Amino acid sequence: MSKHNSIHTGKPITITIDGKECRSEFGKTILEIARENDIYIPTMCYLTKVLPIGSCRMCVVEVEGVEGMILSCQEKAVDGISVTTNSPELYKERQNIMKLYDVNHPLECGVCDKSGECDLQNKTMEFGVDSQEFTARDQHRPVENWGYVSYDPALCIMCEKCVRVSTEITGDEALKVKFGGYGSTIVNLKKEADYASLGEAAAVCPVGALVISDFKYTSNAWELQKIPSSCPHCGGGCQLYYEVKPTSISDRSDKIYRVTNEAEFATLCGAGRFGFDYANKAAKKKPEAFAKAVEAFKKADTVRFSSVISNEEALILQRLKERYGFKLVSSEAYAYQKFMRAYASITGKKLFGGEVEKIKDSKAIIVFGTRINDDAPTIKYRINSASKWHRARVAYMHPMEDSEMQHIATQFVKYEAGSEEGVAALLAHTLIDGENIDEKSKAVMDTLDIGYLSAESNVGEEELEALKASLKKREGFSLVVGEDLYTHPRAEQIARWIALIEKYTDFNVVCVPPAGNAMGVSLICDLDETAEGYTVGYNAPGDFVLSALGDGDLDMPAMNQQEGTLTTFDKDVVPMHVALSYDGYVLNDIANALGEEKRYTIDYTPELPRESGYKKVCFDDLPDYFDKTGKEHRGYRLEERCVETNGSAEEPEELDTFDGAVVYRCNPSTQFSPFTAKATHLKDEPLLRGSQQFAAAAKLKDGDYVRFEIDGVVFERLFTIDTSMKGTVAINPTFDKGLSSSLLSSYRFGRPSFEKIDQKIGNENE
Repeated sequence: MSKHNSIHTGKPITITIDGKECRSEFGKTILEIARENDIYIPTMCYLTKVLPIGSCRMCVVEVEGVEGMILSCQEKAVDGISVTTNSPELYKERQNIMKLYDVNHPLECGVCDKSGECDLQNKTMEFGVDSQEFTARDQHRPVENWGYVSYDPALCIMCEKCVRVSTEITGDEALKVKFGGYGSTIVNLKKEADYASLGEAAAVCPVGALVISDFKYTSNAWELQKIPSSCPHCGGGCQLYYEVKPTSISDRSDKIYRVTNEAEFATLCGAGRFGFDYANKAAKKKPEAFAKAVEAFKKADTVRFSSVISNEEALILQRLKERYGFKLVSSEAYAYQKFMRAYASITGKKLFGGEVEKIKDSKAIIVFGTRINDDAPTIKYRINSASKWHRARVAYMHPMEDSEMQHIATQFVKYEAGSEEGVAALLAHTLIDGENIDEKSKAVMDTLDIGYLSAESNVGEEELEALKASLKKREGFSLVVGEDLYTHPRAEQIARWIALIEKYTDFNVVCVPPAGNAMGVSLICDLDETAEGYTVGYNAPGDFVLSALGDGDLDMPAMNQQEGTLTTFDKDVVPMHVALSYDGYVLNDIANALGEEKRYTIDYTPELPRESGYKKVCFDDLPDYFDKTGKEHRGYRLEERCVETNGSAEEPEELDTFDGAVVYRCNPSTQFSPFTAKATHLKDEPLLRGSQQFAAAAKLKDGDYVRFEIDGVVFERLFTIDTSMKGTVAINPTFDKGLSSSLLSSYRFGRPSFEKIDQKIGNENE
């Protein structure tokens, strides 16, 4: 059981379980202590990462001196007790529980997707249920299609794991129990929303009641091979398994059937679980084209690339830059690198000092400068857990409300787009005790025109006072900041204001990097800024573009087609493994042709820069370790590196706020979904979504097709009114723009001009 489930005092206790002396601390349950000591107690409804559910009674044990059986998942251990986990009486009790589970569960193992990894199937055999004394009237329970997952109520055992995950972890609040005896069922309150996070509910289902729709009836579980890897999408590097079906002993499959994870302890967002079909399958080894690419690489003035690459590939690019002197451009990683250098000039540490795992144990959390549900869903999950487990106060600061945060946020602070520097200064002024900071920072803080900053940013002084008051009599604070701040014209000054909060308060500050391996790229590469006035495109003279999307000068393997490491936003270095075959050239081939001599890309792993905190560890020797939640990982934590503190905050410049219709660059967490925009009969159609208020400001109506330009990238979008949105800011995704999207270098909010165009929109079959 994870530590959030009970209050631990640290007071040592000793109990005896099945004759074994077990030392632990007061506040832990019997089941927790048993698991810590590798003592097996069967469960059906128990899930380590949520609060005890207590619906199955399989975990019953006997305690000496206590009459009857007790639930070990909920009973706190008392010093000196003696516990028995197995006896004839306990076995009989558990056998009867399994008979009750089985009485109304259809015998469909031959065609059930869960067969072979079904908890009910396993425990039916474990407790020898070979006959049935109980009966129940069969009921008509049709299968329900919920988009990403399908629900078969006839197979549901009402363990409530899915409901708890929906409430305590993902926070979508989509599922609940509809009670009614044998007619009890799970209901989806938000069928129209197509929640990708329901994949997590399916992952924890112990039977075949909730299954992934696209996986259903495609394979038996025992036919699949699990390839361990790390998710490359949002920067979390979450551990996962690509499940493939090898065509022979030595060959990899050309298809990933599904993505799974250790759902008992860990969580995957919808992008990680469903966004796996992106391999570069078109690449072929063409020697003439390769020779041409090598020559182009030698002559390149600029190499442009996305941050969705491995640490090793980033190191190869840095080595080649040092050899040939070209510019290295990855706009999203450059913005983060620049921000963190300014940040470090205050804190004296190369990276932010906070830890992601501490967020879920916080009692108060401030989210600033990020649409966190879309930018980094697993961090949003930790915020939700803090809200549910600790009743944490959550202040969500952003120009846009987010309906996905409405069950979590206790205070929404709406500021004007463009005013982030002023808001950062106001936040620092509110949270920092001005008497305990250095004289230079105190002098700047004393000169702040709070009235002006408040008026221009639209953040009322009373809102800041309410925020400050919400922190009183609480311990454990977190501040989460994100990508909106990194591309702001005054990003470096914003960084210094946020860094002062880390330096002079108890806040656990986390600066969430942009998507992909932006943190790793920023630590490994000496990046260059995109030239002013540059138009994103692949025909610029002297440019060489790397892409796994087939739109560059050299094809690259996708992240599920290569070995290497990623650097996560919790500062871990984690491995990726090959799940799908790749038939083209890799960056290491280019490097070898240009004088570097490595047989494999992973030969660069032990050479990752020590000055950035990496360790001299070979890829095959990456260690196994346990984090603070007891979850096992392979990899290591970056070592902290100190830098010179030579920066200081400055009084904000005149704030440039945005009026009228504004567009916000943000990919939805459902960007990989075949169910995206189903209401418009479009598959994977990237929509410009805005409120009725935005439509009026932009003089658009629902169904208009518009063209606009950002950083030289032309977007053509169907505009649709989203009734869940408010204000004059619309959301524009970039996931359809390939490498161009990662090279967009401007601030995430913009005021483009809209041109209405004629375009036939509709389903091809209409």
